[in-house]
Amino acid sequence: MNRRTRLWLVAAGGGGLAVLLVAACLELPAFGGASHPYGDRAVRASLSRHTANTIASVNFDQRAYDTLGEMTILFAAVLGCVVLLRQTRDEHRARPEPEEVAPPVRRYALVVLPVALLTGLYVIAHGQLSPGGGFQGGVVAATALHLLYLGADYRALERIRPVGRYEVGDAVAASAYVITGLACLIGGTAFLANTVLPYGTFNTLSSGGTVPLLNAAIGMEVACAVVVLLARFLDQAVEIEEESGK
Repeated sequence: MNRRTRLWLVAAGGGGLAVLLVAACLELPAFGGASHPYGDRAVRASLSRHTANTIASVNFDQRAYDTLGEMTILFAAVLGCVVLLRQTRDEHRARPEPEEVAPPVRRYALVVLPVALLTGLYVIAHGQLSPGGGFQGGVVAATALHLLYLGADYRALERIRPVGRYEVGDAVAASAYVITGLACLIGGTAFLANTVLPYGTFNTLSSGGTVPLLNAAIGMEVACAVVVLLARFLDQAVEIEEESGK
């Protein structure tokens, strides 16, 4: 296929997409209107399944299959970074030099670390009740661990985050999400359908059916994935050197 043909194909595809986008925009309701069919249905479905946080209901109930795709993208991205940032034959590990950090910064990091870690876990655990959830809480919990890099040193950080275990945790969490969906199939419903567990009492930790389980799986997957990702980048910046010493 020559360049001219490729350009015509791109122009035809882009033109068709532009027509569809314009047609869709013309059919949008007026700004500030009183008609919100998707929002009304989402809230109604959330309340019927005793999920206080409608966003969590949308992510882990009404479109749980889409969230599985998002989690898979993150998993694949981290896997790609691990492969690309692996130690090569012409590299070696050097002993990391202690960073010069001001004492007030060290003290602040050590004080904030447990607070940030508990905050991340709290956000994950209460994802079906209040704003937040597995994605947000996982990022907070993972980055909180790295405050130890500022509060102590790189060796202390390595001791509390053995990368191999977090890689296993990432895979286990991703598998747990899929297994929950398969359990729904075994229970006689659709994949990831929120109909196999009791919905519990509204606005409690045990409410929402499968939503808390899927939210916890996402929280664990995101936390482990971010830890592994940051570990590989820190290895490149702190420990791994080329044979020439660069």
